[in-house]
Amino acid sequence: MAFLSVEQLEGRVSSTSGIVVDFVRDWHQAALRLGAGDQRTAFQHGFWLGAWYDAFHGVSPPIAVVSDAATGGIVALVPMIGRTKGGVRIVEFADLGLSDNNAPILARDAPGDTAGARAIGKALLAALRALPDGFDLLRMKKMPAYVGGKKNPLISLGRVGSCAVNGNLVLTNDDYAAYQASIKRMQLPRCWRVFSRYGGARFEIATDVDQALKFLDVMDAQQEERMKRLGLEFVLSDAAHAAFYRDVVRQGVADGYAVVSALICDGGIVATTLGLRHGATYSLLRTSNAGRPWSNCSPGLLVVERTMAALHRQGVRRFDLSIGNYDYKRRFGATQVPLTDVSVALSWRGLPYRLRDRAAQCLRRSPGLAALVARTLGRKPS
Repeated sequence: MAFLSVEQLEGRVSSTSGIVVDFVRDWHQAALRLGAGDQRTAFQHGFWLGAWYDAFHGVSPPIAVVSDAATGGIVALVPMIGRTKGGVRIVEFADLGLSDNNAPILARDAPGDTAGARAIGKALLAALRALPDGFDLLRMKKMPAYVGGKKNPLISLGRVGSCAVNGNLVLTNDDYAAYQASIKRMQLPRCWRVFSRYGGARFEIATDVDQALKFLDVMDAQQEERMKRLGLEFVLSDAAHAAFYRDVVRQGVADGYAVVSALICDGGIVATTLGLRHGATYSLLRTSNAGRPWSNCSPGLLVVERTMAALHRQGVRRFDLSIGNYDYKRRFGATQVPLTDVSVALSWRGLPYRLRDRAAQCLRRSPGLAALVARTLGRKPS
């Protein structure tokens, strides 16, 4: 079965191998097509994507709905945006650097074989090229190899592990005491004893929206203060980002999706975390602390471990400590999980960008060559 037709903005583009691709321009309409058994990570949850599309308005959202042409059943939903950069029209995941991973939402009966994955990828590319938007480049970054229990079909468009960043996953078994023993060099029990000497010392996970938003306000202030000390710009408290995170918290606290925690004593809120819980997996997003006066009890590390302990009692066994390979994640016992980038030229304008993306991926695989290129360009190797 092979046919191709294009209608208007919210029209249907049908492609080869019996795959049909529709484009929807409103997330809330797209979400109505999802089923209860769909496979996704925490970053494709309705609370996350709904808040994202509501907060960031300067983008055009071509959200792809992929269906089986024979049955009409939805196979996958791909939350994307279109934007212009340097005169080039780019289509990419709804992310803008906020999600730790990006992926399609997969239906329960989405194909898991190689041929089915390639058919989905091929149909999506053909559909994007046929859109009147005139996209030049498809960039899909930070994709995990699996979504829930299913293979990510869009991985077939790239090379596994080609992303510059990776996940950092801690797996705990049912015995949390055994896990604590495995990280004993961090001396977190001693840190807890030190913190417990302060009046009113306690750890709390926010149970209502007001408390969660209070913790979030303190997090913004503590993170902004730290960034100022480092001479760096802090953007997460601007209007769009602040609205986004607070929307996620308002929607997600009640059912445990948004997890906001804090170390508190009579002196105030000493450290905070913000993370997402999806099934038995917790993804750490942000953490903050009150700085050097509290360094004797390592509050930044302690609040993370106390959050893990509390969630372990609730059945969480997978803790993703976010992208960015900071040393503390290794000390928590995290294993690096590769992610995949995809870059495909949709027109001749996108070809130089695709070649540049591929060159960057090759350099990441060859540190010696990357150092040589940096020296040639007069730059300090990273």
